[in-house]
Amino acid sequence: MPKDTKPKEAKASKRTATKEKKTAAATDGKKRRTRIKKDPSAPKRGLSAYMFFSQEHRKLVQGEHPDASFGEIGKILGDKWKHMSDRDKKPYVEKAEMDKKRYESEKAAAASGAKAANDDDDEEEEDEDDDE
Repeated sequence: MPKDTKPKEAKASKRTATKEKKTAAATDGKKRRTRIKKDPSAPKRGLSAYMFFSQEHRKLVQGEHPDASFGEIGKILGDKWKHMSDRDKKPYVEKAEMDKKRYESEKAAAASGAKAANDDDDEEEEDEDDDE
């Protein structure tokens, strides 16, 4: 016996209606928080030791497993990382520490630059007040 199938259009409209209900429910009487935009000139965060490892070994794993999906490659890399000794991880840990220092110094430089810019703005505002 053939099953009664609904047209795809009906399913899509049902999903749309559900989305509209969720959106309406989320905005009913509640203030929505707006996300603070990141400063595009802010320094990039330091990478972890695992990220340095995965960047270096991803191409090798892709070569060994050409038909593996992105997620499968991540699992393989994670398993390799987990089974590495501390001695084998040491170069990646050192890279991560250096990158962390780089980030902290860039962050401090950006903060002092922003502070100096704010100080300049304050002085300009005081000068404008004197003109009046």
